[in-house]
Amino acid sequence: MPQIKLILAAFFTGSLLASEASAQSMEETITKAVSPLPEDLRAEATVYRYDEDTGERITLRAGSNHVECTPTDDEGFTWCYPIRDRERRDLSTKLAAEGLEGEALQTALQAAEDSGAIEPMAFGSIIYRRFDTPDRIQYLWVIMVPDANAEELGMPTGRQRDNALAGKGTPWMMRPGTSGAHLMIPINGTEYSNLAN
Repeated sequence: MPQIKLILAAFFTGSLLASEASAQSMEETITKAVSPLPEDLRAEATVYRYDEDTGERITLRAGSNHVECTPTDDEGFTWCYPIRDRERRDLSTKLAAEGLEGEALQTALQAAEDSGAIEPMAFGSIIYRRFDTPDRIQYLWVIMVPDANAEELGMPTGRQRDNALAGKGTPWMMRPGTSGAHLMIPINGTEYSNLAN
């Protein structure tokens, strides 16, 4: 009988420790997931991930503000987005789970937008991105400017990756004149990137 009690005690202690470790691990996951955001947006941001097989959304922490973040993926990227564009991301992930990728995926999303199934990206909406290692731009803000061109906004279009890695933070525009036009604003080496770490 004492031996059974010892076994049960060990089982429950092990379960409790595993539960505490899991809770701590989840807290760390959430803390890192919101780290690309300005500090005043982090506490109330939603954190979610997708089921790899089905593309279904799984909420890790329900938030109450207008942004949501995904935990760091296998490639080392951490992303935060406006909640307004949630349906677009959900559809994109489900289509990717079905095997669509690259141009085929973009074409399907454009068709969904044209049919009114999803809303166009809001002009000026911001996406926050973090990368773990210094061989790529670690902190980046992406401002969506659908259908705008560089001349309208006075933006350069030359790729500024090397400047960004050197901490110069020079912005540039990508995909001008398309529904996916956006401004890349690297913030490596800035006061913000130090706070975000």
